[in-house]
Amino acid sequence: MAASLLSHGMRRCSAHACAAAAVAVRRGLSSAAPPSVFTRLLLNLSRYFYDVEHIVGWNDWARTKLVRSKNTFFGYAQQRFGDNIGAAYYILTLRGSFRFAGQSEWFRPDSRGRFSYDFMSTPDAQIEEVDLSGTIINHNGLDNLVKQNKLQSLSLRGCPEVDDWFLARLHVFGESLVELDVSHCPCVTVGGLAALQNLRKLQRLDISGLARLQSPGLVRILLEEMLPHCRVTGAEYEQGLIRPDPARHPRANRGGS
Repeated sequence: MAASLLSHGMRRCSAHACAAAAVAVRRGLSSAAPPSVFTRLLLNLSRYFYDVEHIVGWNDWARTKLVRSKNTFFGYAQQRFGDNIGAAYYILTLRGSFRFAGQSEWFRPDSRGRFSYDFMSTPDAQIEEVDLSGTIINHNGLDNLVKQNKLQSLSLRGCPEVDDWFLARLHVFGESLVELDVSHCPCVTVGGLAALQNLRKLQRLDISGLARLQSPGLVRILLEEMLPHCRVTGAEYEQGLIRPDPARHPRANRGGS
């Protein structure tokens, strides 16, 4: 939100204002009179928006680097400790949580991101449930989980980097995934949801709060046709559908009489 406001502010600083500031500077330097209040204001605005542009650019660069580093493939951990431990370590470094198959205990980091390494005591146990809500997992990071063929539940609620390409790659869990939550993922569109047709065992799907769905009710109908054994939640059938205008269709209010 802050970055979008700053970007909007920079666009408001037009080229005309910056050019006027440069002309004012030259005039001030060529004359003995001190610059006017208006000139000083333009100079300050020019310097301010110049600094803001660099701050916003640095912030975008830093976020991109963070997302890339957090979603690195942990090949060394998988080779040394096994696929299950490597996947578990990746989940915890993202501040997610998981549960091994056949166990009731959930492994999760604390508020500072620190976690116990007790999960390494069961290298043969596969992961059955994963909660990555609000994390920055992306389609590259999914490489760390693809060998978890017993994964039944995956929550991606509010993940800003989950997009259609990510959902298309979930086909690797087609024979195991039972529950999927993609609610409030800002980059998910109907194209990504259509790719979920390969999840033949899916029984529960949450699509609530997907801002890029123009007709959530119609999408729900299509998903239920595509996945007949799946319960789709988060969208009402009439949501996003065009309703007839009573003023233009008076017979609809009289029951067609």
